[in-house]
Amino acid sequence: MSAEIEIRPATPGDDERRDAFVQEVPGGSFFHLSGWRRAVEGSMRHRQADLIALEGEELVGVLPLMECRGLRGGRSLISMPYAVYGGPLATDGKVRGALLDAAAERARSSRVGRLELRLREEIGLDWPASDLYATFERELPEKVEDVRAGMPKKARAEARKARNKHGLELDEGPWYLADLVRLFHRNKRSLGSPGLPAKFFQAIGDENPGSVFVHLVRRGTEPLAAVMSFRFGETLCAYYSGTAEGADRAFSASNFMYLALQEWCVERGFKRFDFGRSRKDSGAFDFKRRQGFEPADLHYRYLLVRDSHLPSLNPSNPRTKILRDTWSRLPEWLTRRLSSPASRYLP
Repeated sequence: MSAEIEIRPATPGDDERRDAFVQEVPGGSFFHLSGWRRAVEGSMRHRQADLIALEGEELVGVLPLMECRGLRGGRSLISMPYAVYGGPLATDGKVRGALLDAAAERARSSRVGRLELRLREEIGLDWPASDLYATFERELPEKVEDVRAGMPKKARAEARKARNKHGLELDEGPWYLADLVRLFHRNKRSLGSPGLPAKFFQAIGDENPGSVFVHLVRRGTEPLAAVMSFRFGETLCAYYSGTAEGADRAFSASNFMYLALQEWCVERGFKRFDFGRSRKDSGAFDFKRRQGFEPADLHYRYLLVRDSHLPSLNPSNPRTKILRDTWSRLPEWLTRRLSSPASRYLP
């Protein structure tokens, strides 16, 4: 006879076995790990609200969850903030249902605006949904030379030109973090969106040692592009990135960067490449398709408690255009300064 399922709040003392569970159970991701929670908690000051499920002494489920403040002072429970994947991980549907019931009860009793689950897979949850985003992932070949061969013809030609004609090179090391942050903020400003504080990028690396990589594309000594990636099992997820103004047009820097990054993965034994999330109406979405990746819908679900509608503060909402246009015209030094407090309220 199986033991009764117990759902309780997680504590830091649960982190080690919780992470082992996340690594083993289907559907786990880098963002389900306790290191992501600690990075967000320490640098963005959101409160952890993780739930775990137990059958007797055995850990059988995890729901990473954080309580986040919004721009207007409201609170939300999000799994997970600043992440593209989240939601419950469990050994079976019964455990998953118990985690979801407990999370819904917490959301209602805490009177938050919403409970948001950034689900990668459809789990049959009858809550309001968003179809705004897709993710991109594919198997890596066994041989380095087959990475370029698997790219569409035009992207392959651009990457070859970047390497052979323009002399672009890819380097890896944590000392390139400052270049990444600078280029990331410059790109976010041009898009009309706040960036993220440097301390958050630093915290991600500090809380996940050995699983965070920073790569820089350079032409001679000139930095052209950078990307921060995360290891989860045999998958590398390319996540935060930035490109110097004009570097794609003049040198095909992004084409080269993602070709070279996949080659780097193959050399080190990675089996899958996760290109991350993009809005379906965005240039990033089109770029990833031109690299030969096919989109897969993400299945975000929302339990609306005090909120009356789904979150809409994103570039797909035409009502945000005036905000984006204003932000993109501000001086770069000012957007860097304002991004740190603003990003806390945009999880």
